Amino acid sequence: LQWLRNPGPQHEKRTLFGDMVCFLFITPLATISGWLCLRGAVDHLHFSSRLEAVGLIALTVALFTIYLFWTLVSFRYHCRLYNEWRRTNQRVILLIPKSANVPSNQQSPLALHSLKRNSKETIV
Repeated sequence: LQWLRNPGPQHEKRTLFGDMVCFLFITPLATISGWLCLRGAVDHLHFSSRLEAVGLIALTVALFTIYLFWTLVSFRYHCRLYNEWRRTNQRVILLIPKSANVPSNQQSPLALHSLKRNSKETIV
């Protein structure tokens, strides 16, 4: 979620959103189309031409091959973008523990700054 809130390149976010919308529409369509093709192939095997049944089976295999290829390529692309973002957008804060003999009004500027941390930063 931090990647989506980051004011980085909007193109990557639009691509992710577009791919998610396509995935949500294409998945049911591919499933229904594949089921109808296989159902037609079974009917053709029982009642009529075996050649049409083989054609429908080949169409089903091609449909699911293309769907799986698109899904894997899209998933791999977005994983690569996310890993690249994680590698280049690390925010780390070093917290220095308070010393027992230093009064609280004489803390180091680094320790005071670290108390005002941003919610996006990681505490180490």
